[in-house]
Amino acid sequence: MKIRDVRTILLTAPIPKEKQWTSDFGTAQAFNAAIVVIETDEGITGYAEAKGTPQVMRAIIEHELKPMLVGQDPTRVQYLWERMFNGFRLGLSLAFGRSQPVATAPGELMCAISGVDVALWDIAGKAAGVPVYRLLGGGGVRTRIRAYASGGHGGVGQIGEEVASYVEKGFRAVKMRVGGRDYPQMVDGAVKRVREARDAVGPDVQIMLDAHGSTSVGDAIKIARAVEEFDITWYEEPVIFHNFQGLAEVRRAISIPVATGENLYTRFAFRDLALARAADVWQPDMAMVGGLTEMLRIAHLASAFEFGLAPHSWGSALLWAANLQLCAAVPNCLIFEFGQAYNPLLTDLVTTPVKVESDGCVEIPQGPGLGVEIDPDAEKRFPFNPNLPERVAIV
Repeated sequence: MKIRDVRTILLTAPIPKEKQWTSDFGTAQAFNAAIVVIETDEGITGYAEAKGTPQVMRAIIEHELKPMLVGQDPTRVQYLWERMFNGFRLGLSLAFGRSQPVATAPGELMCAISGVDVALWDIAGKAAGVPVYRLLGGGGVRTRIRAYASGGHGGVGQIGEEVASYVEKGFRAVKMRVGGRDYPQMVDGAVKRVREARDAVGPDVQIMLDAHGSTSVGDAIKIARAVEEFDITWYEEPVIFHNFQGLAEVRRAISIPVATGENLYTRFAFRDLALARAADVWQPDMAMVGGLTEMLRIAHLASAFEFGLAPHSWGSALLWAANLQLCAAVPNCLIFEFGQAYNPLLTDLVTTPVKVESDGCVEIPQGPGLGVEIDPDAEKRFPFNPNLPERVAIV
């Protein structure tokens, strides 16, 4: 089997005014996605999401990566990953047994590689007639996993009802935003909203906090100590993601576990995160960090250091499905993120149900490849609109 073509589909799902939400990132207006499509000469097609600027993803994938891929065996996934990552120095990399990546590897190129890699795994699973996790994990370790509802943007007087609605859906864990979300009363605002959330869901539901890296080391510690009494499962990105020393300082000063990783690229960043002892829970993003190939390496690294893994799953249904395949393959996945914001690219992009069960778990798709199939009318239903920004900044 050979790769015949590599292309991208760009999609936009506008968010109706009444379903928009505001965070420290601004007011959400739309979800955009770049979907990688890899076709083979045997009629098998692989799909995945590349989480970068959509137009940039198309340019990189179709003009830089496609020439490296066409004519190649798509089931040689790791070889093709190294080929894209190391470029002209692939031979040297394989000869010396260490990576010699192209200078532009971190950033948009890695997002593009991530999408291609997952699409290749989708093909490999379909060719073998098995879900991807059986190829990754020697048969897999689970067929379902606990999920948490990821949302929690509501203000005082709203957040309780919001998180309670997640529990009504079956979730036994919820995540809410704090920090910049509560500016200028970041500490007092967080305490009021977390107290309201805890009162609404009761003592048996887990609550996670996400600050999006919006607070200083000092404010992060103040917030953590102020909400400690509410039994918080983890405190995500209390300070900006690249400040490993700051993260480590926060981690040493508080009793709540620290989580981070959605904005990091490659296993090398997570190696440095491990050496800094800066987080208890790692949250790599499949569509940015290097795809399933790199996620598997990161999962093993986390296991060696005894850190938990909770993949970042804020995106389309293809990212959702790919993360579930990883969760089925490795034992140290703690819980699965299930975004609750209005997002048709999550709920309506594939032909199989995207849902949580009544006990708060999500079933691992058992079909071949990623276990899901994209809606053949996706481009017509979600035409790309480059003039509609995903967010409007807060001034």
